[in-house]
Amino acid sequence: MTRITGLFAAILLFLCTPAYSSEIKEHFLSNGLKIVTLENHKSPVVTFQVWYKVGSRNEVTGKTGISHMLEHMMFKGTSKYGKGEFSRIVSKNGGNENAFTSQDYTAYFEIFSSDRLDISLDLESDRMTNLLIDPQEFMLERDVVKEERRLRTEDDPTSSLVEELYAAAFKIHPYHAPIIGWMGDISTLTRDDLYNHYREYYSPNNATVVVVGDFDTEDIVKNIGKYFGSLPKGKTPPRVNMKEPEQQGEKRFYYKREAQLPYVIYGYHVPNYGDKDHYALDVLSNIISEGKSSRLYQSIVYEKQIALSAGGGYNAIQTDPELFYFYAQLRPGKTTEEAESSLNTEIGKIKQELVSDQELAKAKNQTEASFIMGQDSVFYQAMLIGRMETTGAGATYLNTYIDEIRKVTAEDIMRVAKKYFAEDNRTVGILVPLPEK
Repeated sequence: MTRITGLFAAILLFLCTPAYSSEIKEHFLSNGLKIVTLENHKSPVVTFQVWYKVGSRNEVTGKTGISHMLEHMMFKGTSKYGKGEFSRIVSKNGGNENAFTSQDYTAYFEIFSSDRLDISLDLESDRMTNLLIDPQEFMLERDVVKEERRLRTEDDPTSSLVEELYAAAFKIHPYHAPIIGWMGDISTLTRDDLYNHYREYYSPNNATVVVVGDFDTEDIVKNIGKYFGSLPKGKTPPRVNMKEPEQQGEKRFYYKREAQLPYVIYGYHVPNYGDKDHYALDVLSNIISEGKSSRLYQSIVYEKQIALSAGGGYNAIQTDPELFYFYAQLRPGKTTEEAESSLNTEIGKIKQELVSDQELAKAKNQTEASFIMGQDSVFYQAMLIGRMETTGAGATYLNTYIDEIRKVTAEDIMRVAKKYFAEDNRTVGILVPLPEK
């Protein structure tokens, strides 16, 4: 164990050596657009990303999935560039492009060689204000999204169970709805719904442009001003001020559907990046569930052979507090009672016994290494900056994260486990397999 810990320390020393001398810089246009840049001249590549502060948390019941649906329509043409032109131009110039929607944001990106960066500025500034949303294209794409939901969620028992977990754990906060939306809501969305959502949230004062790669900051800021500076500032979008009330007792549900094996999942309400407890929770997540040497895997999968897989997870970089989850997918012939008993035993150990110095050092080193290696390209550097900026953590969070992880003690691990992994703060979901019809 000492050799392993020493190896991780050596790797971290290597990884922490700056690969570039630049720093993250922030700029603002008069219309409210925020620009965040990071020069990295290791290769002649640039990623250009536009992050809008709108996701499923900004939706209301009856209109769930509208942010994700709008993401699809952003590739369907403007008055300047028709249907399919956006992707065709990017591909013709040797670039890659895509988009994604989350609970807290919707983001669009391109990756080009450095001499093609102006293409991104032209295309993204155009669709920020000039999207058409053709009624016929909307109807076709709505069917595409419905099929996407069937394939990714409704035909997948595990994904469906996770969806049910959030619906049960969050009583009033919009995190209770799936990002893709409920099928009934998707089916009733209209073209006007989408256009109004676009006008409300897609404006320069509700967006952050992130540029990372081989460029000159002064030049790129000037060019962004040329393309985006004349775009009109929109009204300030309505704020989401809903706060999930404290859970007053365990919630439990049984989800019955066609499936091969039972599945158990726990969800505990925990804080986001705004509370320093999240650093200890990050390290705890590693101890519990990172890899085959983690406690859950060793105990439930390897030693007791109750489950085929077991683990957990936690994401602190959210606009609002989220869930820390644990799961176990059972082996044939094993019961959910056995799985719950084993999960409870491992959670109990964390609450009652201090982790060893070696286990803590290993978990902290792995957490640091994962954080650093998650920035191994200009694209992922920009992704991390975009997430920080859009959720409210800010890019400066990157400068302090590792130092805070190193401060975590075994006592911190025990304290946060006792504080948050209480039965009254838990939602339990049980997948009950039904035979195929």
